[in-house]
Amino acid sequence: MVAFAKGHGTGNDFVIIADPDGELDLSPEQVAALCDRHFGIGADGLLRVVRSRALPEGAAALAEEPAAEWFMDYRNADGSIAEMCGNGVRVFAHYLLGSGLAELEHGATLPIGTRAGVRDVMRSETGYQVDLGRWRLAGGEPLARAHGLGVPRPGQGIDVGNPHVVVALASEEELDGLDLTRSPELAPAPEAGANVEFVVPADPLVQDGVGRVRMRVFERGVGETLSCGTGVAATALAVRYWAGSAAPDAWRVEVPGGVLGVRMFPAEDGEHVALSGPAQIVFQGEIDLA
Repeated sequence: MVAFAKGHGTGNDFVIIADPDGELDLSPEQVAALCDRHFGIGADGLLRVVRSRALPEGAAALAEEPAAEWFMDYRNADGSIAEMCGNGVRVFAHYLLGSGLAELEHGATLPIGTRAGVRDVMRSETGYQVDLGRWRLAGGEPLARAHGLGVPRPGQGIDVGNPHVVVALASEEELDGLDLTRSPELAPAPEAGANVEFVVPADPLVQDGVGRVRMRVFERGVGETLSCGTGVAATALAVRYWAGSAAPDAWRVEVPGGVLGVRMFPAEDGEHVALSGPAQIVFQGEIDLA
């Protein structure tokens, strides 16, 4: 039997398995079975809590930041490996603190290793803030087809450690009318796939110096989710890019699972983007991996 916890950040939910010394070799089939909502625990993905020194990918994290003791081994619900997960990092940090595996004083940062590099987590008014690092425009403007849209729409490629394509829609009705039970199609299709975000700006777009948008997301290897942290960041970045130089650096993004905050700020290696929002552990138990 293996102990597990179940957590979520704005409805983006995860199975969490502590494996400090890297003794578990979880197959894609096992991960998919654990994340199955009918025959397993049910989740959008799996977070394996492992010390950076205990797995090969952790060597890069320790080289970047020797204090990054813990590595977030993140898997999508279909068992595939993913580079990063913004909601997942907050839930991962919340689990570490609640389990006594790490400490985080107010004003201090907790470095966590990921396949996209080390991510620093701080406490925030809404729960936790994670520095997602440098971002970049990527992929030009692929055309996105989705069920419920009459014609393909151009998207903006954004890389925040994992790939995204953000698509602007004309109205709330278009956003609500999307059928995301089926995967959107991108042309040209990114080699590694991408999460696809559909976004509608609020009216007015900016209120009290904060940009406001609403979005839905289809995550590669998962399907539509109630929230996607890196997708929220990518959405805010894309809308700010479209809006021009007068657009704010602080954003409020509404997703089906709640509201998340995004902030862009300068750093020594270029502009970074930070994501803030809640994280919860909802139950714990044991399960037979066989």
